[in-house]
Amino acid sequence: MKLLSDIISSLDLNAKARDIRQGIFHTAVLTRTCGLAATLPRDALRQNPPLVKEPGSLLEKSVSELARMAFSESILEAAIGMATVNSLLEIDEDRCVELNAQDLIAEKGAGKRIAIIGHFPFIPLLKQQAREVWVIEKNPQKGDLSEDQAEEVIPRADVVGITGTSLTNHTFEGLLKLFSPRAYVVMLGDTTPLSPVLFDYGVHAASGTRVVNIEQALRCVSQGATFRQIRGAKRLTIVK
Repeated sequence: MKLLSDIISSLDLNAKARDIRQGIFHTAVLTRTCGLAATLPRDALRQNPPLVKEPGSLLEKSVSELARMAFSESILEAAIGMATVNSLLEIDEDRCVELNAQDLIAEKGAGKRIAIIGHFPFIPLLKQQAREVWVIEKNPQKGDLSEDQAEEVIPRADVVGITGTSLTNHTFEGLLKLFSPRAYVVMLGDTTPLSPVLFDYGVHAASGTRVVNIEQALRCVSQGATFRQIRGAKRLTIVK
């Protein structure tokens, strides 16, 4: 994926990996700071083992090797790679606002058509404000559309919300081809890198997290926290 290559190329890789935690829902990597990524357990468990080839020895790898695990076909290894990338990003907080992605999508999509790639808990709120909401999900819930239906609805959307895990499972660049040129695109979730490189690939806003209490965040990840249960991190949005 060229996007991942460009993001990794923008990083200062002169750092050492100090800790790696892979909980059932989230992965954390500690280098200069702590980076997070979703673990995607349901998708991972559909893959053939070993899901992580060198568990127990990963801290012996360079951060460059760990970051490039984002290219792995193994979901769990790719999550480690994305968490490493997020741990190395030098986030320009002057360009960021503490803005929840759901509020931005709701604002941009009021009275319009919204496509959300990934099932998020704020979908019912969007349905109250938008003209139409389509949810495309690898593991569809009631009312969701399958991946096969993406080509039917995404080109019609005025606003697109796309999960950062589209980088982990390497679906982003295929979906990018479906976005209407007029669509406002938001990438969201803790896997999302808060990198302006995304703006070169059709993204208008990136909503992710920055860990501010490393010990607390690592403890939450290790103890099976979901995204909303992770403490010690704040949500930030960087806008083009």
